[in-house]
Amino acid sequence: MPTYSPGTLAAVAVTPEVIPENTIRVLDHGFVRLDDAMADDLSVVNGARVSFARRKEEMDESDEGLIRFLMRDRHGTPFEHNSFRFHIRCPLFVAREWMRHRVGSFNEFSLRYAKATDDFYVPAPEDVRSQVGKPGAYSFERVSDEVAETTRAKLQAVYEMAYLAYEQMVELGVARELARCALPVGAYTEFYWTINARSLMNFLSLRNAETAQREIRRYAEACERFLEQHMPVTYEAFIANGRIAP
Repeated sequence: MPTYSPGTLAAVAVTPEVIPENTIRVLDHGFVRLDDAMADDLSVVNGARVSFARRKEEMDESDEGLIRFLMRDRHGTPFEHNSFRFHIRCPLFVAREWMRHRVGSFNEFSLRYAKATDDFYVPAPEDVRSQVGKPGAYSFERVSDEVAETTRAKLQAVYEMAYLAYEQMVELGVARELARCALPVGAYTEFYWTINARSLMNFLSLRNAETAQREIRRYAEACERFLEQHMPVTYEAFIANGRIAP
């Protein structure tokens, strides 16, 4: 998986340390990093078997069957006895969608206390799209190469003007909490997100779906890879159950 070198990270300015492994790059300046995890399939098994005063030290086939049963019949609480702690860097508009999922715990980078970076989201040409249809039933079509490049250029011009205004206000002594008003939703932010597997699966069922906005779906895809890595039996059951959280 990609990592950040000290030189690359210096431009980010928000996170001082070098980002280690367990990092997946997303979009042009973003990432999903698994900061820590207390999560495995055995946590699900023991969460369920405590009802019978039983505890397992290792997984066997019967435990895998138990997880499939719990998932299929939506006995959800055994999937809550674990934890994933993610470090996310994403555009503001992605973060605002993300934080509608109130089942996790969030702490976000503060533009009141720290200076904003000059990183802004410029979509790749293939991600510039038109919106077709009625509210709640949109479909999207790729635009021409000319429209894509015009869009990218206009976004870049707006970002440069906005960041210049922000910097000038800060230099004049304007409080950062007010100067940040100049920054558009394409500016990058970052946050820590701690969540259990049950709630993570609910997030994935909604945000890694065809109806989700493309940008947040890219982040959900990255989070999903870590669920699969740490809880493969649970993940397999989740997929077999039609990606419906228990």
